Amino acid sequence: MSEKQAPAEVYATNISRYTTEITVLKGKRSVIGWLRLAIVIAAIIIIKLTWQQPIWLIFGETVLFIAMFLYALSVDTDVKQKLLNAERLEKINRDEVAVLNGDFHTREDGQQFNTPGHAYANDLDIFGPSSLYQYINRCTGEQGKQMLATALLSPLDKQAILLKQQAVKELSNKTAWRQQMQAFGMASPLTNDTEKKIQKWFKQPGDLTAGYWRWLAVAFPIISITTLLLYLFDVITSPVFYGLVFCFVITAFSLSKRIHTTWVLLSKIVAEADTIYRQLAFIEEERFEAAFINNIKKNLANKQGQKASAEIKQLKSILNRFDVRLNTFAFIILNTFLLWDLWQLISLNTWKRKNENAISGWFTAVAEMETLSSLGTLAFNQPAWCYPVINDEYFTLSAIELGHPLIMEPKRVNNNFTTKGIGKVSVITGSNMAGKSTFLRSIGVNVVLAMMGAPVAATSFSVSVVSLISSMRIADNLAESTSTFYAELKKLKSIIDAVNSRERIFILLDEILRGTNSLDRHTGSAALIKQFILHDAVAVIATHDVDLAKLENSYPLAIENFHFDVQVANNNELYFDYKLKPGVCTSLNASILMRKIGIELE
Repeated sequence: MSEKQAPAEVYATNISRYTTEITVLKGKRSVIGWLRLAIVIAAIIIIKLTWQQPIWLIFGETVLFIAMFLYALSVDTDVKQKLLNAERLEKINRDEVAVLNGDFHTREDGQQFNTPGHAYANDLDIFGPSSLYQYINRCTGEQGKQMLATALLSPLDKQAILLKQQAVKELSNKTAWRQQMQAFGMASPLTNDTEKKIQKWFKQPGDLTAGYWRWLAVAFPIISITTLLLYLFDVITSPVFYGLVFCFVITAFSLSKRIHTTWVLLSKIVAEADTIYRQLAFIEEERFEAAFINNIKKNLANKQGQKASAEIKQLKSILNRFDVRLNTFAFIILNTFLLWDLWQLISLNTWKRKNENAISGWFTAVAEMETLSSLGTLAFNQPAWCYPVINDEYFTLSAIELGHPLIMEPKRVNNNFTTKGIGKVSVITGSNMAGKSTFLRSIGVNVVLAMMGAPVAATSFSVSVVSLISSMRIADNLAESTSTFYAELKKLKSIIDAVNSRERIFILLDEILRGTNSLDRHTGSAALIKQFILHDAVAVIATHDVDLAKLENSYPLAIENFHFDVQVANNNELYFDYKLKPGVCTSLNASILMRKIGIELE
């Protein structure tokens, strides 16, 4: 598979390959199924035919057929895992084709991460239906999803952005690796609940940890097995044997009762333990150049230097042995004669002492890699996008062919835009539906991507490290008895507080003070713009109030006017080109639209 192919071609090739692989594996499972049936039938026939032969021959035949059946079962289990993995990989590639075609609206939207009152999340559709999160998320675990959401809400510093960019670039060229990492996660996605269970277990005092319990774990099986052998060789009588077994049962089950709490806490995490084991091993085995990823890999060990994947595999093995208690017959026999539960608890406590300070970091490492893989997939899917240049000075934003990331080609209309320096306000006027709000969101969403180390929807993009803040989509709140106008004032107050504190922010405003009358709206908007200039803030403001553009006459070095216009064709049909132009808008379309719905204007 060539990484230089167009994304759609790569995904089509993968779908074809995995479809073929699925067909082959299903065929193998069918053959193995018939083979298992044949082994059972052959065993019945041969044992029946040799039933009168010596017991050692029948015993040998039985062992042989059981071994053959178990081997076939083992092969079938392996083929089944490969089949499920291939099916997950096929689904991943089909989903990517759908995303390329703009069909991502049924994916998980991250609405649970939406933070009321956040500086820009609601205005820019970071979460929810048709959101940025919905478009870029490829995380399978809850930890990764939370980390991606945090990255979308909190800008990084310059050094972190550059390190993330390097990592994303490298992962964008590792499509097969990213998809397999995702497929491992899909098998049994990691949850916060499982991580909390492990942390709760770590905080519990170690039960049955004293040295004499280890002596008991060794001595008890010796005594119980010796008792069984003495009985089988008629050294002790049945009453003595059954009396001793009764004592063994009482001892074993009294210990198992004390161990039960630990088992209940950890019993249902085996599937997720397998997931994190496979993901950690996959990270450990891959070679990376990016410093950010290699720093993650350095932490994939415990304090003794043992690999994280090996330790998780050991934990999974212990928990699998612990789950023998789910088989009542095996549970009774193993505990009665071997103190099986005690052995597993001793193993768990040993594992805990080795790894209690490391495992949280392992969950974090997987989350980090899932987040980076999500951005790597975004970069691979959008090869025409660029990685932003991150400037030290405050403030610079310069974009060529900037578009909204969630508007698919060829519907996306791109624009060039530049603003430089502090105390600068770009005023954008224009007709209804001409593209002002979409342009503001295009700027905002791309700044969000830039601040998390991702590529952006532009051919060139340069920006300062900055905190974004916006007021674009204001709604009333009946629960708080808050009107739309008051809700906007609350949002503007947070912006003004940041401006007065001279924080390094970048402001996006759409139709300021829309909830009041036109005179107050103009007066308040003009005053706010002047305040931005006075306090060296940087803002882009979209408005229908063309009189605000006249402020450029009083502040020629601080205010720059742009506009979106509309052309009127025959029969009063409107045409929008959605292109940003310098100057003030002179063509308005409200009167035409009102006439179209039947308002009789004079």
